[in-house]
Amino acid sequence: MAEVSLHKPFPAADVVAWDYETDVAIVGFGATGACAAIEAAGAGARVMLFERNSGSGGASGLSGGEIYIGGGGGTDAQRAAGFEDSTEDFIAYLKAAGGPCVDEAKCEHYGREALNHFAWLKAQGVPYRGNYLPGKHIEPTDDSTLIWSGSEAAAPFCNIAKPAPRGHTIQHMGWGGGRPLVDTLEASARAKGVEVVVDARAIALIEDQGRIVGLVVRIDNQNRFVRARKGVVLATGGFVMNEEMRRKYCPETFKITTPIGDKDDGMGILLGLGAGGEAIHMEQFFTTCPWTMPESHANGVFVNIMGQRFINEDCYHGRVSRCAVDQPGGKVYLLLDNAHFVQPMDFAQMTIAGTGDSWEEVEAELEMPKGTLSATMAFYNAHAHEGRDPLFDKKPPILTPLDQGPFIALELNFQTSYFSFFTLGGLRTSAHAEVLDRTGVPIPGLFAAGRCTSGLPAWGHGYSSGMSLADCTFFGRQAGIGAGRG
Repeated sequence: MAEVSLHKPFPAADVVAWDYETDVAIVGFGATGACAAIEAAGAGARVMLFERNSGSGGASGLSGGEIYIGGGGGTDAQRAAGFEDSTEDFIAYLKAAGGPCVDEAKCEHYGREALNHFAWLKAQGVPYRGNYLPGKHIEPTDDSTLIWSGSEAAAPFCNIAKPAPRGHTIQHMGWGGGRPLVDTLEASARAKGVEVVVDARAIALIEDQGRIVGLVVRIDNQNRFVRARKGVVLATGGFVMNEEMRRKYCPETFKITTPIGDKDDGMGILLGLGAGGEAIHMEQFFTTCPWTMPESHANGVFVNIMGQRFINEDCYHGRVSRCAVDQPGGKVYLLLDNAHFVQPMDFAQMTIAGTGDSWEEVEAELEMPKGTLSATMAFYNAHAHEGRDPLFDKKPPILTPLDQGPFIALELNFQTSYFSFFTLGGLRTSAHAEVLDRTGVPIPGLFAAGRCTSGLPAWGHGYSSGMSLADCTFFGRQAGIGAGRG
């Protein structure tokens, strides 16, 4: 018998007997896998879903349950709050947020269909209160729906697309709306007859004359062979928990210390590569430190160890954090005055590095060369009084002078402060979730979506909260539709 390996599909001719037979086999039971299963079953296909854990969840279940939605004139929540959001502006923002890694076809597909996708989510039973929560929030702590969840109102994005809030969060009190989101999608999938097999780890795909026709799963320490007559969907998450893959593809993540994921070990990516797929943008990652908690800290100014600003601080907290990690010296400083400083959240591990009655005194406490940080703040404050930021185009009302002493510098240390992160690179797929080979041709019978692919949230510097769940739920659906058709 041929060797069973992640790195090469198992020949169908060597399968002695099939342990399971289905139309569509899905690997992974987070939001991606659930949405794929719902659509494939809705198309009349028999669907089996294999999950390595003892139940559903994945990284989606650990999330805040926020989905990035807009366009089409606006969702009901956007319109009720007085925001119009054209499809053109929505797509333009998605493309800008993708930066050098953008997949324009995916942006256009999702941009045109986002309102229909929102309606589809509601039809599965996902509840939304429909109200707007103003201000700068990482996620709602009540059951509010709509928040500003990206850099829409900040340069350069506000000059590319008309700003609108687009973060839509499931109706759920407190943190962690991802768990009830997955529970709702799971209930919909099971109601449609999807068969779920847990404690089953996929270890190989099965190929027959260039087509993926099944997979090998490990159950109770035994290999089980699954025939999938129409297609296989990979919905396995990223590779943030695989240190070997991170060192090879994404070594910058070792600057920081708090990976976020479930069993995101890159298994789906390796399966896809073994089948002839291509992994792209594997160096990209998201990171954030919760420096905007409390919210008044959003009015602060960031400098590096040389006392120089590097970003307009009114951007999304993750964009600011990602740019911070690019800075030399292993740390940055958040500068605040007495009018805006509040004791940071304990879990953020942001420490007080310097204080003073003038920025010159803070500069001296930080042991920076004389005339560095103090000159930065003199320039910043002079222009902030005029309502402008000629260096980075920070906008009011977050743009405000920091001139009410005493003054303080909080240290965000990449190794000791809380910088959570996850990977963004993965398999190259089409806008219909087909896994593409190195020439851009779909691999017959193989589909993938979510963080095992390079999707909407492709560029760490352009991420917005809700993009991952938008990507995995929408393109999970595309994978299920494609696999269900066969």
